[in-house]
Amino acid sequence: MPHSQTSAPRDSLLGGRIARGASPWLLPTVATAALSLARARRSGAAKAVAVPATALAAGMLWFFRDPEREIASGRVISPADGVVQSIMPWKDGRTRVAIFMSPLNVHVNRAPLAGTVTSVEHIPGGFVPAFNKESENNERVVWHFDTELGDIEMVQIAGAVARRIVPYVPQGTKVEQGERIGLIRFGSRVDIYLPEGVDVDVEVGQQTVAGVTRIDRD
Repeated sequence: MPHSQTSAPRDSLLGGRIARGASPWLLPTVATAALSLARARRSGAAKAVAVPATALAAGMLWFFRDPEREIASGRVISPADGVVQSIMPWKDGRTRVAIFMSPLNVHVNRAPLAGTVTSVEHIPGGFVPAFNKESENNERVVWHFDTELGDIEMVQIAGAVARRIVPYVPQGTKVEQGERIGLIRFGSRVDIYLPEGVDVDVEVGQQTVAGVTRIDRD
């Protein structure tokens, strides 16, 4: 039987950091907020801009938070914060676990196992919502890891809002379990394929925490 649902992480910017790859969105927003606040006392127009600009900058800081995590033990751990959208047997015997990431989740993805990155392939595509069946054809990055369980495939999928996937490590890199490996700006979906014979220990609708929630069971 699957274990009980994982509690949502109580992340904070304190003790954490800002995700790599956030600067193209974050820097202009923070700069606009800072400039409008500096001019607000002398300009009514600047004052009108200052409130929404500051709120947007605060939202961006929250969206691009990258908290420290105590990495859990287990053969396969979740690569993403989010909700399990589907668990699907695959024709080759593997099981696909799809995790939906909302804009409120942490967007940094982590290595599900320790191993070597054998390939990182960017595949162009569309940007339909990640919960839509047509999202199978969305912009995505396909990862393969050589691990103690053999080849593990993980796919980062862009959505309607997420328009950029930022890999952190190249092919040939040795990664530790739970290590940060990439960013999907503004959420979307991450799929992980468990090898044949590896049982799933999550259920549809369960919340997952990257680096914390175990995906498989003994």
